[in-house]
Amino acid sequence: MPLLARSVLTPLHIDVRRGAVADLGAILADGRISAGGDVAVVVGPGQGAQIAELIRPSLRTADVFTVAGATLDAADDLGGKLRARSYDAVVGIGGGKTIDVAKYAATRRGLPMVSVATSLANDGIASPVASLITDGIKGSYGVHIPIAVIVDLDFVESGPDRHNRAGIGDVISNISALADWELARRVRGEPVDGLAASLARAGAEAVLNHPGDMTDDAFVIVLAEALISSGLAMAVDGTSRPCSGGCHEIMHAIDSLFPGTASHGELAGLGALFCTWLRGDLRRFGEMSACLARHGLPRLPAEVALTDDQFVEAVQFAPRTRPDRYTILEHLALSPTETRERLADYAGAIRDQLG
Repeated sequence: MPLLARSVLTPLHIDVRRGAVADLGAILADGRISAGGDVAVVVGPGQGAQIAELIRPSLRTADVFTVAGATLDAADDLGGKLRARSYDAVVGIGGGKTIDVAKYAATRRGLPMVSVATSLANDGIASPVASLITDGIKGSYGVHIPIAVIVDLDFVESGPDRHNRAGIGDVISNISALADWELARRVRGEPVDGLAASLARAGAEAVLNHPGDMTDDAFVIVLAEALISSGLAMAVDGTSRPCSGGCHEIMHAIDSLFPGTASHGELAGLGALFCTWLRGDLRRFGEMSACLARHGLPRLPAEVALTDDQFVEAVQFAPRTRPDRYTILEHLALSPTETRERLADYAGAIRDQLG
C-alpha cells in the first residue's frame, strides 16, 4: 500500500493529555500547521455539537463539518465542501471513522491534516491509511499521515469502554503481524524495515506488559502512544506491513462475510491470537491470551457471535483479502478440515488456561 508523497514522515506535534480539545486553538497557532486559524473542522454526529462548542472560542474562523459513516462517498462529499474556500488545514476530531474520512478528504485536497482522537479503538489515528466503505466493501486507501496527533483523555474516558479496549487488540496484533513479516523475509526474501518493525514492536510490548487497565491514566497514555507508534511504523515503511498480517486478513474476511460482527480491534486481536497458535509460538500465545483476557477482549469465535464453521470459513477466505501478503495463513495453506482441527486445539488451549 504505497504512501502519497509528503514532506514529513512524522507529525510535527504529538499531544496526549486531558483538555486537549479545548486547547486546540493554541496548538493550531503553530505557524507550520495554520497561519491564521482558517481550518476545516470535521466531527462525527455523536459528540460533534459538544466539540464544536468547545473549540469555538479559540477557532472563530473555523468551519465545522459533520460527517456520518466511514464511506468513500462521505469522504468525496467532504472533499467537495473543502473547495468552498482556502483552508490552512483539516482537523478531524472523533473516532476512527471520522478521522479516516478527514484524512482521505484532506489528502485529495492536498491539505495538512490534524488528527484529534476522542477514542482509542484502532491505530488509524496516526496511520497513512484510511479505511472506507464503497459498494458495501471496506477498502484501504493510502493517505498522508497527520501533521499533528492529539489525544484528549477526557473524551476517551467518557466514551464507550468497549471501543477503547478494542485498541488494545489492534496494538497486540502487531506481534503477530511482525512474525508474519519475518516469515515473508525468510521464505520470499521480502525486505523488512528495521525502524518500522521496532516502532510497531515497542508499542505492542509496552501494552502487552503493562499491569494497568482503562481506568488507569498511565495505561491509557501507553495505549495511545502505542497506537500512534503503529501509525508511524506504517509511514516509515510505506505500507501497512508492520501492523497487518494474517491477523488483519482474518479481520477483513470476517468483515466481508459477516459484517457487523465486532470492531476492527477486537477482530484483529482474535485473529492475531489464532495466527500465533498456528505459528506454534506457545510462549507468545500465552502472553497474548492473558493480555486479551485481562482486558475483556474476545479470544474465541463464540465471543464475537461466530460459530466455529463461520470462523473456519473466514480463515479460508482470509488470504483473498490481501493477495500480495505472505503470512502464516498462506504458508500453511490449511484445508477446511485442517483449519477446523487447529481451531479445536486452539479452543482447548484457551479452556486449559481458564481451568
